[in-house]
Amino acid sequence: MYDALLVVSFGGPEKHEDVIPFLENVLRGRNVPRQRMLEVAEHYYHFDGRSPINDQNRELIARLREAVDLPVYWGNRNWHPFLADTVRQMREDGVRRAIAFATSAFGSYSGCRQYLEDLDRARGEVEDAPEILKIPPFPGHPCFVEAMADRVRAAIAELPEGRLIFTAHSVPLAMAESSPYVRQLEQACAAVAVAVGRGEWKLVYQSRSGPPGQPWLEPDICDYLREIRCDAVIAPIGFLSDHMEVLYDLDTEARTVCEQLGVRMARAGTVGTHPAVIRMIAEFCAAEQSVCADGCCPPARRRP
Repeated sequence: MYDALLVVSFGGPEKHEDVIPFLENVLRGRNVPRQRMLEVAEHYYHFDGRSPINDQNRELIARLREAVDLPVYWGNRNWHPFLADTVRQMREDGVRRAIAFATSAFGSYSGCRQYLEDLDRARGEVEDAPEILKIPPFPGHPCFVEAMADRVRAAIAELPEGRLIFTAHSVPLAMAESSPYVRQLEQACAAVAVAVGRGEWKLVYQSRSGPPGQPWLEPDICDYLREIRCDAVIAPIGFLSDHMEVLYDLDTEARTVCEQLGVRMARAGTVGTHPAVIRMIAEFCAAEQSVCADGCCPPARRRP
């Protein structure tokens, strides 16, 4: 079995001067115009340069330490604590076999395969690194559905007549086509909608960040709101915590669109540290995990 739990996440800046170095880490190797990076930086400056994702991961880890009989570690892809530093600490602490929970529920290159690559790279930087097995995506897990359904019910209670709209991070079409991302999202949305007694719902996307001319998943949440022009219950099912893209793209931009249209909006919380999510992770820690198939969710080539 396992002798440690490793929480693996995206990372985020903690203060104003962290923002540009953090975004440069995020965009390394990607063909994204610097002007677009500076535009995204303004999202962080809107919140004094501090992403909420780190505090949310700290809260998650605190809850997990109460629920699992394992030491819990934390390493990020793009900011401190960096994954390789955490793996090195795990080795020094005598960890030999760990289970890793990545803060992403759905299968795609950036949401699953890239975390596997991050773990392999970090282990490659640490001599005699522990074995680390990543929990596969879990969009259909009953505990995930339970937690998301509770969040959606609370939002529906605020706006009972609002149209139910699920959102997830947009990705390039080529990436979507090489992974189960859209299928898993649709299945999870359908399960949550059934749980809350809604027969009609819509899956849309947010947070596109790629270069112009590259096709991405659509429709965008703001474009869809302008199309339907009615009260909306927005549920960010594609995100596990209320991090920057949720706070800015939904609570700031989408809410502004609703105000301009003269319609109301209720935003469901992400699953965060819902007790069902903590139970789910504890279950993963108590059982031997399957692993993703070799080559799953490969990096997609850009369409011509």
